[in-house]
Amino acid sequence: MSIAVTGATGPLGRLIISSLLDRGVPADQITAVGRNIDRLAELAGRGVATQRADYDDPGSLQAAFAGAEKLMFVSGSEVGKRVVQHGNVVTAAKEAGVRLIVYTSIAHADTSSLVLAAEHKATEQLITDAGLPYVFLRNSWYLENYTGQLPTYLRHGVTGAAGDGRVSAATRADYAEAAAVVLTAEGQAGRVYELGGAPVTMTELAAEISRQAGRTVSYLDLPVDKYTELLVTAGLPEGYAAMLADGDRGLAQGELEVGDDLTTLLGRTPTTLAEAIRAAL
Repeated sequence: MSIAVTGATGPLGRLIISSLLDRGVPADQITAVGRNIDRLAELAGRGVATQRADYDDPGSLQAAFAGAEKLMFVSGSEVGKRVVQHGNVVTAAKEAGVRLIVYTSIAHADTSSLVLAAEHKATEQLITDAGLPYVFLRNSWYLENYTGQLPTYLRHGVTGAAGDGRVSAATRADYAEAAAVVLTAEGQAGRVYELGGAPVTMTELAAEISRQAGRTVSYLDLPVDKYTELLVTAGLPEGYAAMLADGDRGLAQGELEVGDDLTTLLGRTPTTLAEAIRAAL
């Protein structure tokens, strides 16, 4: 079984490779694919094969996927360019004879109204249209989206436009482990997993931070347009601010709440919000 993993220079791709190694996949059967070969040196030191490839360079993708039976396709990060870039990946995978493509999508990609979901929905369609056997890992938000902002929360509180909506956030490590489970299991073709942890509201997030930090942290809910303005005032580009605020709009409408597929794949309870905050603090 040979597995190519794209996005291997990023945190999720790297964690997926670590999870594959932990599950006993021989290092020489894993190919780490990324744009910067120097950033793959640590993985090469662990015996993992490395290949430089760029989603904008179809030739490099074809070379990187040659001989791979399974492709772990970590979605690109360049919003607005991903349909074309992902199309290059899908074409290269088909030409390389990949037998299974596992794609990191977004929660409820086929029905979601989030701006971020459009490119994921289009990519899922590209994969199915290509006739490739697939698994879609529809990940909800990362818990790191929130724990990474703890210093700001402790100074200014939690602000957003999520209302009383609940988000099924999970850690990157848990999403990575789930991906490794799928990649090493049989009979996965055609599966669609809606992945995330125990759902929480932003009010519950603020309360848990308060409990563990020993100080009062409140959640301030704003209309989407006002939250966008606040993010722009804080220095974010307008387009990015609008995208983040739109994510909260979808969260408020329940579009980032999922069931227990992650628990099923992991065979255990995913890392909880309380555990993630404790580790971050």
